[in-house]
Amino acid sequence: MTDPGTGAPAAARPEYETLVEGTALPPLRCALTRADLRRYAAASGDHNPIHLDDAAARAAGFPSVIAHGMLSMAKAVGLVADWAGDPAAPEESFARFARPVPVPDDAVGAVLDVRATVAAKLPDRRVKVAVEARCAGEKVLSSAWVVVRLGPS
Repeated sequence: MTDPGTGAPAAARPEYETLVEGTALPPLRCALTRADLRRYAAASGDHNPIHLDDAAARAAGFPSVIAHGMLSMAKAVGLVADWAGDPAAPEESFARFARPVPVPDDAVGAVLDVRATVAAKLPDRRVKVAVEARCAGEKVLSSAWVVVRLGPS
């Protein structure tokens, strides 16, 4: 089986019965660019100028525009959904936004590093996954978790 998005071999879906707490998920490293912020603003309807305009962001005390917190959270939830092998697997999520993610006006943008670990096996084939997201070494999501339901393998 191949991943429909990349054509690469698809990762094996986790099996609830053999899953062990403490198991690390494959990490995600992704860039967030100004173009990503514009697309997210259009999709979400969140056109707050701190996400789109440097002058407005600086007036609010930020060094430059900052990524939408929910965009960072979406990347974290996406990592867990990809691991679960089903975009509909996430049922619950939570995060505190620990610090903003400044997005420079360059081709690279901000680099987000997301790591996740199986925190607990719950009833009904549900799994709680602890998530951490960092940018430039600083934690940007804290107390973050995602609960997914693992279907039959």
